Amino acid sequence: MCGIVGAVRLDGPPVDPATVGRAAMGLRRRGPDDHGVWHDSHAALGHRRLAILDLTPTGHQPMVSADGRYVVVYNGEIYNFRELRQQLAGDFSEWRGNSDTEVLLAAYAQWGTECLARLRGMFAFAIWDTRERCLFMARDRMGVKPLYYRVARNGLYFASRPRALRILDPTISSDIDVQGLRWYLESGFFPAPHSLYRDIRKVEAGHFALFDSSGFRSRRYWDFRSIQPERAWLRRTEDDLLDELQAIVTDSVRHRMVSDVPIGTFLSGGVDSTLVTATLARLSGNKVQAFTIGFDEPEFDESAEARAVARHLGVPHATARLRVDDLLELRPMFREEFDEPFFDSSAFPVMAVSRLAGEQVKVVLSGDGGDELFGGYHYYRITQRLMPLFAGSNGLRRGLAGGLSLLGSHRFKLLAGALRQPDIVSSFAFSRSIAKDFASPLVPEALGGTVDLAQRYRTLAEESMAQLGPLDQVMRLDMLNTLQDDYLQKVDVGSMAFSIEAREPLLDQVLVEWAMKLPVEWKLHGGGSKYLLKKLAYRYVPAALLDRPKRGFGVPIAQWLRGPLRPWAESAIGQDVVYRELPLERTAVRRLFEIHQAGRRDVHPLLWAILVLIDAVTPVDVR
Repeated sequence: MCGIVGAVRLDGPPVDPATVGRAAMGLRRRGPDDHGVWHDSHAALGHRRLAILDLTPTGHQPMVSADGRYVVVYNGEIYNFRELRQQLAGDFSEWRGNSDTEVLLAAYAQWGTECLARLRGMFAFAIWDTRERCLFMARDRMGVKPLYYRVARNGLYFASRPRALRILDPTISSDIDVQGLRWYLESGFFPAPHSLYRDIRKVEAGHFALFDSSGFRSRRYWDFRSIQPERAWLRRTEDDLLDELQAIVTDSVRHRMVSDVPIGTFLSGGVDSTLVTATLARLSGNKVQAFTIGFDEPEFDESAEARAVARHLGVPHATARLRVDDLLELRPMFREEFDEPFFDSSAFPVMAVSRLAGEQVKVVLSGDGGDELFGGYHYYRITQRLMPLFAGSNGLRRGLAGGLSLLGSHRFKLLAGALRQPDIVSSFAFSRSIAKDFASPLVPEALGGTVDLAQRYRTLAEESMAQLGPLDQVMRLDMLNTLQDDYLQKVDVGSMAFSIEAREPLLDQVLVEWAMKLPVEWKLHGGGSKYLLKKLAYRYVPAALLDRPKRGFGVPIAQWLRGPLRPWAESAIGQDVVYRELPLERTAVRRLFEIHQAGRRDVHPLLWAILVLIDAVTPVDVR
């Protein structure tokens, strides 16, 4: 787990290695243990290392191949590197060390871009071919590790975070990516390949890219989207499926135990983190430490449930509480590390639990991905219940929407809004949006030249999921969007801010492909959610410890914006510079703020997204 940077110029003056070193220094929290810069006349690569495997100098990066042809900088872990090492030509005496980086370099030297099909892990890396003068970049299948880039007239620049790109290339324009901004204000994040700025792009999950004298091109090397459910699995017994699922989860956790440093888990007490912690505890002989964040507000606090799970499993458990003062304390680091606008306030508890874990371990396992793979969110059940209405007449659906909107309840108004959409995918996009039925805060010119979130979802569904049913489509849309560009970014950046490597066993490619084949009837069996995953978790802990309403890993931002954070919020939206720098309507922003303060509607997701956006462009002192 590390931070990487680099620049390639095929003509003109060579890249300044000192500049690459400064860019890498900006990622020091991602890699506090070691650093290095390599360069030749056309490329310079920089690295910050968090030492997890092969703690000796033989794991140092940038790493050069034995013949001097290839140079790699790499962020992540290849969990099956020992198996790959046995497959590669040569015996163990020819290896210089015991790192997965060396195996990755050898794999590319032997198999080229086809090496990606053999890698089992999370990664973002770049390999420079000094002979062919070609840069090869790749990002893992699910997008656990980030990779940003900038294609310029004089070359290509890449980095783990966008702030490093600005050091590498000071000519990056501040022109806003208006389409990306619209999707941010509707979803809370910038979906790849978009970012806040037009000049900065993201390598998409499951893609690799090449840059040489022919230019830049990107290709997909792995795709879960069109995997068809196996309808024959509906005839399999529950125990048969559970046995197979348990074997896959166990194998995934076992692979993620590869480490030369201690391992812990993030434990919320929910199904996913409990399953991961229980599996790791069984495999390690309870040599695992669990970490939890609690809150003073009961509706957000799950620390008691997590403590009960840890006690049942017999694993050590540490808890810290997050209060508004802690959020204020973490905010400067949040602003620096989340260096593109990111609305998800649960980033703060991720940072807090990472700070807690960092006192004892350098690696943690999390339960991310279980909801998207196995149908855990209430949005899926809403979609399931609305499907018959979208299969019927438009008039009936719209008439029902009109009646619901007159009932006055916030929940009924949202349901009415979902029913007014033209199709079921658009209805899901409405439900998933942080903007819902509020007027967009963007100026008319920005709206006129862009498309909304529903159009993005419809396009993705039509491109690669046309043969799937609506429920499979919406779960995969979540995996493509919210999971990759919200939840995984939150965990990566929040944990790396405290030099912690977070691993996601529920997103192993074998498990993802298995879950895509699992018919949705097994996921939402009996009108519930995550049916099989819950049943599997019950093999480790009593059902009574897990059977409770789902609570997100959230922060009481809504209350805090009406209390201790209100002065900061009011100051932020009142700045004239905001409306010069961003295509926002002042009156629309002010109206959202007043609606939230009056308590008429809970508009805090959209309001918080606007505040984070403002803070990224024109920081305001929170105190």
